[in-house]
Amino acid sequence: MNTSEVGQHLLGPHVVGTRVVVRRVVRGERGPSGGPAMTDLLGVCVRWEPGPHGVCVVRPERGPEVSIALADIVSGKPVPERASVRDRVAPGEAQRHGFALFPDLVTTPLGSWVLRDSPSATARRAHSVLAFGPSGVDDDVERVLAHYERPIAAVLSGSAEHERLLGLGWGPESNDGDTLFQVAGLAQVSRALRKLRVRDGRPAGPDVVVEDAVPGSWASARLGDVARGYAGFGDDWVGFGGIEVAASARRRGLGLAVMAALVEWGAELGATTAYLQVLDGNGPALGLYEKLGFRTHHRYCYLSPAPSSLPLGRVRGSGG
Repeated sequence: MNTSEVGQHLLGPHVVGTRVVVRRVVRGERGPSGGPAMTDLLGVCVRWEPGPHGVCVVRPERGPEVSIALADIVSGKPVPERASVRDRVAPGEAQRHGFALFPDLVTTPLGSWVLRDSPSATARRAHSVLAFGPSGVDDDVERVLAHYERPIAAVLSGSAEHERLLGLGWGPESNDGDTLFQVAGLAQVSRALRKLRVRDGRPAGPDVVVEDAVPGSWASARLGDVARGYAGFGDDWVGFGGIEVAASARRRGLGLAVMAALVEWGAELGATTAYLQVLDGNGPALGLYEKLGFRTHHRYCYLSPAPSSLPLGRVRGSGG
């Protein structure tokens, strides 16, 4: 090994507290080529002591802290934080967690696509095909057209399926912008809710009534006749929807109180990940959810076919 290479790296006191990767010499060992053995270490730099006998101390994800002599560092650099488990979940899988928000949802596979129907819900998520990724079915679009009285497809914005349906004459189902699927750690959301309500001088526990309508999987919450919402739980994910406050009762923290009650319900069931879905153009809601720790996991939009592409006799209904 060329000893001039030692110390040529991007590390220093400035990386303390950040995630780094460090390549170092393993003293007393030989590598495959006969030269000094080297190994890489990934973790958080917790201490940097400069000088002739200086050290860099790294705490790996597992195991004890490792002290590395600066003279043994061959190369190194800061690296981005590893994405959380929830961030690494594919968009289609995240959407499937969202099925819990509709207790009577009927799902029918169409290859890798999912036909979704509900006898009671009115949301588009409960009356559309989830078309994330290729379906693997040759006549997938024709079968979607035959299945729905009013066909709607949910597609990842800018995806190949998005472009394909546009090419077949489909277009935006409404004037709405993209829908943002947002996720957060449930514990973080709970802490943020408490801080917001304490900061604003709001009572810690208004009389929010939580009804576990489908024990262990779906609950609704209401605060008198002025605020309400619901939540669905499954596979340690809890989702929130329908958080509404009457116009005459807004800016009093009642929506936060409802959400806090539903967060507690999800936590009692063992949920660790929270999610919700919000329109891209809803600035006030997005600002609030950001304060609670939510961030966008993926964005998607709804498409519907041109009337000319529908089977004869089919009449398109109104929005829902």
